Amino acid sequence: MTKKHKILIGIGLVVVFSFLLLIFFGENTLLELNRLKKDRNVLIKANEELVRQNDLMYNEIERLKHDAKYIENVARQELGMIGKNEIIFKIDNTKDSSIPEKIK
Repeated sequence: MTKKHKILIGIGLVVVFSFLLLIFFGENTLLELNRLKKDRNVLIKANEELVRQNDLMYNEIERLKHDAKYIENVARQELGMIGKNEIIFKIDNTKDSSIPEKIK
């Protein structure tokens, strides 16, 4: 090999090494691409969860619009409402020592 060939090979290696540095550490690199792919995957999963929640809400809205028994159940559970001619008995399970057992 002549000196000219060695210089050309050296310049070629420097150019290739420079391109590799740009690929890995420059702007819009492979590292950035991998980070963006991870971010995209996180956003896709979050979006899927939001779609699932929207479907659940849509189904609940439809039931509230059209299902009288579901409306009654929601009114009883969430709002504490009672039906006509119903009586509620409240039972206190706590034992208070200041109240005597027999009242005279």
